[in-house]
Amino acid sequence: MARQPAGEPVRITTVGASRAEDIAARQKRYLWAMGFRTVCFVAAIFVTLTWARVVLIIAALVLPYVAVVMANAGSSKSDGFALVNGASGARELPAGTESDEVSGEDSL
Repeated sequence: MARQPAGEPVRITTVGASRAEDIAARQKRYLWAMGFRTVCFVAAIFVTLTWARVVLIIAALVLPYVAVVMANAGSSKSDGFALVNGASGARELPAGTESDEVSGEDSL
């Protein structure tokens, strides 16, 4: 999981999954890909069409690389919005003073 630079706030919408959940998801993707590879290899043994056998063997040879790349691809969560640091030019309310405190009643 990528760490954010010190001092930069973390928004809850961009927090990734826990380490255990991330590892479990990676293992699941890897096992699915390797299971599909095994099916391709076994099917290549029993298929009688030459072109289908070649396609299945190529898939069985390429899938380990694809499975490792898929397993190593971490999940990064980003909402696409940057936090504004400093003045944005938008109008803001002025800072209040202690004399502005309300005694508990609404005043207009």
